[in-house]
Amino acid sequence: MPLIHPHLRFKTSNAITLLENGVQLFPVLCEAFDRAIRSIQVETYIFRLDTAGAKILHHLKLAALRGVRVRVMLDGFGSAQDEQAIQSELQSVGAQCRVYRPEPREFTLKSFDFKRLRRLHRKIVVVDSRLAFIGGINFEDDYLTHEPLKHVGDPRFDYAVQVTGPLVAEAVHAQDLLWLRLNWRLLLRAPRTWRHLRFRHQRHRGALHPAAGTAHAALVLRDNLRYRKSIETVYLEGITHAQETIIIANAYFLPGRKLRHALINAAQRGVKVKLLLQGKIEYRMQYHATRWIYDQFLRAGIEIYEYLPSFLHAKVAVLDQISTVGSSNLDPFSLLLAREANVVIDDAAFTHTLRESLEAAIVHGSKVIEHTLYAQRPMLTRLTDGLAYLLLRVGVALTGKSSDY
Repeated sequence: MPLIHPHLRFKTSNAITLLENGVQLFPVLCEAFDRAIRSIQVETYIFRLDTAGAKILHHLKLAALRGVRVRVMLDGFGSAQDEQAIQSELQSVGAQCRVYRPEPREFTLKSFDFKRLRRLHRKIVVVDSRLAFIGGINFEDDYLTHEPLKHVGDPRFDYAVQVTGPLVAEAVHAQDLLWLRLNWRLLLRAPRTWRHLRFRHQRHRGALHPAAGTAHAALVLRDNLRYRKSIETVYLEGITHAQETIIIANAYFLPGRKLRHALINAAQRGVKVKLLLQGKIEYRMQYHATRWIYDQFLRAGIEIYEYLPSFLHAKVAVLDQISTVGSSNLDPFSLLLAREANVVIDDAAFTHTLRESLEAAIVHGSKVIEHTLYAQRPMLTRLTDGLAYLLLRVGVALTGKSSDY
């Protein structure tokens, strides 16, 4: 049964394909760029000019040179390293590139502006308004070395989906709104353009997006105005109504009280709950803060696994026959500050595919956290975990949302 939420608009007749890691995403993405006829719109948090990013940029430039309208939006923090070079390369071939909340070039009072924390974290690509790619994968090399001849170990573990069908219209609309919002001069000259695009209904676009498959799916956005709680609420609904299985794979996992209680309640009513979390230390404070909350989950019978072959970057979940793939972590940054985009899919076949992938990662690439051993960890480790959690709670308090955690 589809989840019910005021901002959750399921679209029928979609074809949705699961893509694992950049290894699967980047080749089909570049192929889609090569086949583009009219337009390519890209939103991403990180765009780096390493091996993978340079190849993606090359295909974008080739499309622009063919006359395809290319629009790229980068986050000013996540893409700060190569932002100017990417802008220059794209503009040299007639493509457009905008930066969401550029970072200050010098250390000034703006460096302390709270709004700097509100980032563009979603990853949405739309080609010709008919094909979309949505997920958690940034435009950077999957491997740790960023050198094609020095790949060591497994790639960063992440997911995206390829979508055709009526859901693509939702992605197009979301991108158009944000692109226009960053063009203040146009808004000042023609405010009706904003109002028309902001509130028009999507039904008239149905003819442009004919049936492509059988999957029911919805695009769930998070922003800092109308949709502040949308992704968290969808997770809460799915967890609350789950009857058999919950599997959550999340790179940066520090959910608020409501989500923690919902997971514990699900386990206590007999639902099999598994969490696949970060096993390698990427951000030390985040890693230790997450480990501080393990105890309450383990006591409730929730199974916790830490992914070890590489860095975990996935943001996906299986909730019985419902699944979700997207950019949103279950942590304060994603749930309280960032612009995010998840796809919620009500399709047994797709959910089965995702579940099998996650189960394989759990069996072959993770270690289980035993409650007995966790309780016996050294005192210094406990203090480190507790202090990290305390510091992150202080950070949350600065957002005015301390009651959520």
